[in-house]
Amino acid sequence: MRPPEVLRRASAYLARHDVESPLPTAEALLTSVLGVDRAGLYTRGQDLTPGEARAFGRALCLRCAGTPVQHMTGEQAFRRLTLVVRPGVFVPRPETEMLVEIALAELGEAPIVVDVGTGSGAIALAVKDERPGATVFATDLSREAVELARWNASRLGLEVDVREGDLLFPLATELRGRVDLVVSNPPYVGADAYGALPPEVRADPVAALVGGPALYERLMTEASSWLRPGGVLAVEVGADDGETIAEIFRPSFDGVRIEPDLAGRDRVVVGRRR
Repeated sequence: MRPPEVLRRASAYLARHDVESPLPTAEALLTSVLGVDRAGLYTRGQDLTPGEARAFGRALCLRCAGTPVQHMTGEQAFRRLTLVVRPGVFVPRPETEMLVEIALAELGEAPIVVDVGTGSGAIALAVKDERPGATVFATDLSREAVELARWNASRLGLEVDVREGDLLFPLATELRGRVDLVVSNPPYVGADAYGALPPEVRADPVAALVGGPALYERLMTEASSWLRPGGVLAVEVGADDGETIAEIFRPSFDGVRIEPDLAGRDRVVVGRRR
């Protein structure tokens, strides 16, 4: 059976199992199995081999069981980049691209930027890619995440200084009071809501998902001492958490605002150090 017919049947199978975006999911899995791009799926003139068919069938079963597509393909597109991803490190989400967009709009041509909780390096690397004059640092508590972010930086040829540690503590002291932007997608899912998350979301590390206002308060306090006057703190927030996080910012930051996503839900809170 040739790829177009395989995709038609696979898409219907995924839809029956309530998998979101069944056709793009089937395409992503089959491109990974065959080692071709999307165009190659529709121009290939030969049937799948028995080995390819078995591998694709296993991938479909894993996806229906809740395994993220990215854990099977080993990559995730993020703005202009394709990042290597792996189990044990948070997979960057498309909605975080909006955080990068807002952060970039706040920057001059040669800023000092810190991405806190970098995971695979998505935010830091996207900022460096689109603002080459920036000096970019990234931190993460997870050694596994730090190693992956460094690997992504190396393979993409983007100079980002990735450091292991909590919040901004890994930074050199001479940066204190000089940083132009602190940007972060902190864990914001409440512990009581964790169990209701879809299986593919819960495949990410718990520490990268479960958090809340106390973590934002710690981040705000730390950022206040590292940002220059007028420097920006921009964070992603949960859909109903914008006002809560904005209230945490207001004692120390001016111009605090909540930016909604395309669906009108709270997505980003931004403020400038007083």
